[in-house]
Amino acid sequence: MAGLILWGVGTSRTLRAHWALCFLGLNYETRVIRTRTPDMESEEYRSINPRGKVPTLQDGELTLTESPAIVTYLAETYSTAEKALIPTQKSARAEYFEWLSFISMELDATSLYVLRRHEGLPEIYGPAPDACQVAREYFHRMITAGSLRLEDGRRFLVGDDFTGVDILMTTCLDWAKRYGMPLPPAFSSYRSRIDDEPSTALAFAANAVK
Repeated sequence: MAGLILWGVGTSRTLRAHWALCFLGLNYETRVIRTRTPDMESEEYRSINPRGKVPTLQDGELTLTESPAIVTYLAETYSTAEKALIPTQKSARAEYFEWLSFISMELDATSLYVLRRHEGLPEIYGPAPDACQVAREYFHRMITAGSLRLEDGRRFLVGDDFTGVDILMTTCLDWAKRYGMPLPPAFSSYRSRIDDEPSTALAFAANAVK
């Protein structure tokens, strides 16, 4: 097998992978597979990703799952001097990975995914209003603390250059807005700046369910 293949469309997490590929200008094949459909249970897909989740990236002999890992792998492997999704300077890289952990754990897994399960899919996971209220309060506390980093006038999360963690943060901010959670002013302005990045529209189009 040769070339880049991305399995999955239509979710915030598949958007992350499409976005990294689009930003880096990479040619890749999209396998149109959607979460919670029979395609996810097919023998072919389960042989590639036994967890039965999307996205999944195939790059030659490498198969990789988990959207933060996919974004960072593409950034490490395919960034160039002209288009880079991860810093090369040591302290900036450390900040990249700090943001990566913060977004993945404190915003996504601990807060937003609780809402996704119990408000978005109560027919599967059951309602849990107390847990959802705590998740909302925790998200507010974490995103407010995170906004302090933007007070130095930086354009993006790790300075003035767009990186992979901006992709991850944007999906979380959009997710939060869909659940009616207000954003701190610094992150509202930040989100507006993301739309000026040319790859944003390309990524949303690539991830759209046709």
